[in-house]
Amino acid sequence: MGIDKQSDIAANLQIGPTSVGMVRIYIEADKVELPLDFDPEEAEEIAEELLAAAEAARAMNAPKGRKK
Repeated sequence: MGIDKQSDIAANLQIGPTSVGMVRIYIEADKVELPLDFDPEEAEEIAEELLAAAEAARAMNAPKGRKK
């Protein structure tokens, strides 16, 4: 499955710090539990990528002639 392919899969997403100073992204979906741990610097890089993707998506949805 590619990143731009729609899916009917539903998942829960939780993000928070762990007791050992990591940032955990926890994904739970239909019999799958996926804990992903990142050091704080990696988590900041992921956050920057999320913000850039949100900005790009927002630009795609902007009315024609009015890009932010």
